[in-house]
Amino acid sequence: MPKILTVGEILVELIATTKGDGFREAQPLIGPYPSGAPAIFVDQVGRLGGKAAIIGRVGDDDFGHLNIARLAQDGVDISGIEVASGEVTGCAFVRYRKDGSRSFVFTMAQSATATLSITSAGAALMESCEHIHIMGTALSSPGMAEVALEAVSRVKARGGSLSFDPNIRPEILDSPGLRARLDGILARTDIFLPSGHELFLLTGARDEPAAIRDLLARGIREIVLKRGAEGASHFDANGRTDIAPHEVEEIDPTGAGDCFGGAFVALRLAGASPLEALRLANAAGARAVARTGPMEGSSTREELDQFLADYRTDG
Repeated sequence: MPKILTVGEILVELIATTKGDGFREAQPLIGPYPSGAPAIFVDQVGRLGGKAAIIGRVGDDDFGHLNIARLAQDGVDISGIEVASGEVTGCAFVRYRKDGSRSFVFTMAQSATATLSITSAGAALMESCEHIHIMGTALSSPGMAEVALEAVSRVKARGGSLSFDPNIRPEILDSPGLRARLDGILARTDIFLPSGHELFLLTGARDEPAAIRDLLARGIREIVLKRGAEGASHFDANGRTDIAPHEVEEIDPTGAGDCFGGAFVALRLAGASPLEALRLANAAGARAVARTGPMEGSSTREELDQFLADYRTDG
């Protein structure tokens, strides 16, 4: 398997144990849990035995070291994580509403992640990896975007490949420079992994078939549409492959799409067919939503095989 690199935010998540709308009054919390979309993605790659690395920045505090220890434990190359003395690691405070939606309070703009830049260790990783995975969140701030775009340029210049998960809210698409950065990444993408409505964020098409045709015509080799509770679909020049959802009790959906993406990309780059990669990635997403904590549901291959065996046994 090629060595897979990602760039972006590393944070902790603290989850309210009560349901309601936001944090206007004191709430009991559980956590901290290691988090950050790129970190969850790369942790899932590592858990599957893939060669994986991340470029990021954390504070020299318990939250930063918690993340570093988890990623290292799961086989991720952490040499590109800068530990910033005197700065803090970002936090996400999450509270679920009764309808299953979530409200967040983020401290990312005030954290070490906000001033991510290219270090000598990060530059060395860019030269050692054959595939790069980019999350849309990594393009949302100028510092992270500069590092992410440089990493893409270096990996692609050596003949490497790129996977791209938009993972971004429509309401921030008009942030200065963001849409241009997203379009630029999409133009170089080999594997595109949108969720639901994200399929339409970067195309003028108004229906799914037209959007798929448009994106494949731009040179994207594979599109993996994550449909959440409705399963997932894979599209390429050979046609379409669908996978049905798994019926599991949803406890915490945060990070499930990142686990899905990490599993699909790792398996596909290791030589799995689209159907096999989709089947196991779908299981990874299902296992993830059934566990509290965004990184707690990342899976080994043995755990995915056992999940699928148990699911078939249970009917």
